[in-house]
Amino acid sequence: MKKKFIISCFILFGIFITYQTYIFVSPNEDNINPIYLIPDDAVFIIDTERPIDTWDEISNSVIWEHLQKNDYFNNIAKSLSTIDKSFKEQKHLIEFLGERDFLISLHVYKPKSIGLFYTVDIEKLSKLEFLKNSIAKLAGNNFEVTKRIYKNQEITEIFDKKERETLYVSFLKNQFIASYTHLLVEKSIDQYQIPVIGRDVNYIEINKETPDDGLFKLFIQYKYFNNYLACFSNKIGAKNQNAKEKSWLYSGFNIGLKEGTTIQADGFTNFDLTSQSYLKALQKSGKGKRTIAKIAPKNTALYVSFAFDSFNVFYENFEALKEENQTLFDNYNKQLSDVESMLDIDVKDAIFSWIGNEIALLHINDEISKKKQNIAVVLATKDIEQAREKLEFILSRIKEKTPLKFKHINYKGYDINFLDLKGFFKMLAGNLFSKMEKPYFTIIDNYIVFSNSPNTLKEIINTQLIGYTLASNQNYLDFNDQFDEKSSVFAYVNTPYIYDELYSLADSKTKNSIRKNKEYIISFSQIGLQLISEGDFFENYLVIGYENPQTVLQHQKEDQKLRDILVQKISKNLDTIITQETIFKLPEIYPNDLSASEYIKKYENGKIHIEVELKNGLKHGYYKEYYRNGNIKISGKFKKGVQVGTWKSYDKKNKDILFKKRF
Repeated sequence: MKKKFIISCFILFGIFITYQTYIFVSPNEDNINPIYLIPDDAVFIIDTERPIDTWDEISNSVIWEHLQKNDYFNNIAKSLSTIDKSFKEQKHLIEFLGERDFLISLHVYKPKSIGLFYTVDIEKLSKLEFLKNSIAKLAGNNFEVTKRIYKNQEITEIFDKKERETLYVSFLKNQFIASYTHLLVEKSIDQYQIPVIGRDVNYIEINKETPDDGLFKLFIQYKYFNNYLACFSNKIGAKNQNAKEKSWLYSGFNIGLKEGTTIQADGFTNFDLTSQSYLKALQKSGKGKRTIAKIAPKNTALYVSFAFDSFNVFYENFEALKEENQTLFDNYNKQLSDVESMLDIDVKDAIFSWIGNEIALLHINDEISKKKQNIAVVLATKDIEQAREKLEFILSRIKEKTPLKFKHINYKGYDINFLDLKGFFKMLAGNLFSKMEKPYFTIIDNYIVFSNSPNTLKEIINTQLIGYTLASNQNYLDFNDQFDEKSSVFAYVNTPYIYDELYSLADSKTKNSIRKNKEYIISFSQIGLQLISEGDFFENYLVIGYENPQTVLQHQKEDQKLRDILVQKISKNLDTIITQETIFKLPEIYPNDLSASEYIKKYENGKIHIEVELKNGLKHGYYKEYYRNGNIKISGKFKKGVQVGTWKSYDKKNKDILFKKRF
C-alpha cells in the first residue's frame, strides 16, 4: 500500500511537472506590452530592459553616494537602499531569471499627492502558479498578506506592520504590477484592454526615435506635468499651464552617466502640430548661434535662448500661425495697425529689420535688489548702429505723436529709456514675453536689453563694466562646450543662483525641505537643455553637472569676492572718515519706477532710511536721510539729479547740526 502511494505521488508529480512545462514552453500568444498597463495620467515613465546592470552602475556612482546623504531625497534613498540590498541578496536568483523589461511611472493621483507604479515583464514565469501562491511565504512574518478580487482580477495586498504601508500587487498575463497606491493598480486593470499611452501615436513616435543604449529611457508626458509641479508650489500659473499642456506632448531621453558625475541624455520632443504656439514657429525656423552669454551676468540664474536662421524667418512662421486662427490673427493685426497708426511708423522696418538670430530671457540674482525677481529680455542685433538709429526714430515719433512719456536717464555712460507703451513684445512673439509690458531698455555692445526694472539694467551694466559675465566664467564655458554652438532652444540653469527663486515659488512644506537641504540641491550646480529642430521634432540634449557641495560653496565665496569688487566700483561713498566733504557724498538710490514722483527706502525695522522727490527718474526736490532711531541725519535739495542750495547733517542723538555745505 505504501509502495502504491509513493508510486501514485511520483505519477501525480510527473503530471504536474509535465503540465507546468507545457505551460512554460507554450507560445506567448497572450502577452501584454508593459506600456499598455501604465495608467494614462503618468507624468514620468522610466523604461529599462536591463535593471541589474543599470542599478549596478547607478549605485556605484558619485551622484548616488551624494543622494544617500541628502535628507531631501531621504525617502527615495531609503527605498532605493532597500532595492540595492535586495538586488545584492537575490542577485543569483535574478540573474537566473534573466534581465526583464521593467517600467516605473509617476502619477499625481490627487492634489499634492504622488504615487509610483511598477510593472515587470516576467514572461513565461507568470504561468507558474506556485510563484503567484508563494508571495505570502516570501513576504515573511513582518507582513500581513490578504487578497481581494477587483473586476475579476486578483489583487494581493501586502501590509507592512512596521511601516504601516500596503503594497498592492497583481499578475496580468505576463506582467507583474505593483504600487503602494491602490488606485493606480486598479486603474491599470481598468484600462489594459483599452490602453491609452501605449496606443498614443505621439508616444509611439517618441519611443521609436529615442535611443536605448543608455542606462534607461525616461519619458515625460506634458499633459500632466503641471499637476506634478503644483505638488511643490501654489504659484503655478493656469494660463501658462494650459499653453504648455496644449502644445507640448512628449519628451524621450536616453539617460546615461559620464564618469559618475555628469548625467547626459539625448532624445526627442514632439508637440501638437495644430497648436498656434511659438514652439511651432521655432521648430520651422532652423537654429542660430548663442552669443548673449557675452553680456549675461555671471550671477544669471536662468538663461533661456531662442535662436533661428534669421528673425525674419521666425516672424514669417509666427505670422502664419496667427493666420490659422482668425480671431488671433485679427487681434494681432489690429494691435499692429494701432501702433503703426499712432506713431506713423512701419513696425517691420522700425523694429523687426534689425533683430538678429537670438532672443534670450535672463533671470538675474543681483546685489542691487535682492528681494526682487529680476528679469531681462535681450535681443541680438544684425547691425547695432541700425538698431540704435531705428530706436531713436521710434523715440522721436513717440515724443511727437503721443502724450505718452518716454523717460530717460544716463547710468555710467549707458542711456536707460522707459517706454510707456503696452504690447511692444506681443508684436515680437505673442505671449512668450507677456510679462514685459512697459519695458525699460538700454544698449550694451551689440544687444538691446529690456527689463521691467531699471535696476536690472543697472546690474547688467555694472557686471559688463567689470567683466563679471557668463562668458568670462570658465565653469560655464566648459559646461557649454558639451552642447552644439547652434540651437533652436537652449536653457541654462545656474542652480546656486536660482535657489532663491525656487524657494520663493515653493509651498511651505517644500520650503522647509529646500532650506534644510540647500547644500545638496546646489551641488547639481549646472543644468542645460538644448532643443534643435529636426523634421517634425526637436532633438533633445540634456546635461546635469554634479560637483561636491564644498566645491560649490568655495565657488560661491570666490563669486562673493567678485561681487565685493562690483560694490566697490559702483559705490560713490568709499570714505570711512566723516567730514564736511564726505558726509554729503550720498549713497546711490535705485528706484524701480522711473516715472514715480518719490523714492522711499526703509530699514529692516520698517523706519524710513531715505526719502527723496523724483522727476523723470532723477532726484529732483527735497532729500532726507534718517538714522535707524528715526532722527534726521541729512537734509537738502536736488535739481535734475544735482545737489543744490544749503545741505545740513545732524547729530544722531541731540539733533544738533554737525555740518553745513552750500552747493
